[in-house]
Amino acid sequence: MSFESDESEDDLTLPGISEGEIIVIRSARRKRNISAYRQGGRIIVSIPARMSKADEHAIVPEMIAKIRSQESSRIPSEERLMERTGELMASLAPEITARPASINWRPMRERWGSCTSVDRTIRISDRLKLAPDYALDYVLFHEAIHLQHFDHGEAFTEVLARFEGAELASAYLDGYEAAERALAEPVELKKLRTNKG
Repeated sequence: MSFESDESEDDLTLPGISEGEIIVIRSARRKRNISAYRQGGRIIVSIPARMSKADEHAIVPEMIAKIRSQESSRIPSEERLMERTGELMASLAPEITARPASINWRPMRERWGSCTSVDRTIRISDRLKLAPDYALDYVLFHEAIHLQHFDHGEAFTEVLARFEGAELASAYLDGYEAAERALAEPVELKKLRTNKG
């Protein structure tokens, strides 16, 4: 006997969770185990099909909290970003003596990072919080070079080329963006839904 999720039941809104961020899958194959993992920017929680809505609303927030706790322990602090940038600059570009005054995580969807040379601030996209070290290092190094070389000219390119994992980091960043585009809702469908409302 298999059970399917009853779409007509009223779902409670879980606190601190934005729509579309959490996906709950009811599985007829699951008898007692519950699993949670992140995929494509969303947290997927898989529960037994027979689980009551009351139990679901009690357990899902716990699973989300576990995932977020695991992630936060792996996210470098802004202090660590400063330290790492100093290490990268000292080893790869010691002739650039300017150092960032601050580095902050920011919600950025169009860029991986940005640098304001006037006040020496660097902002890093929060999409990199769980990225491999080589990808984050590449973006940190890229932005720190802008403290001296304001454009992407020949001098900038020569310094950036010193980063040994540049090709791998670029491939990761390009792949991430391609996956985001593939998971994004088509613009035409968004317009259609907006016009109906």
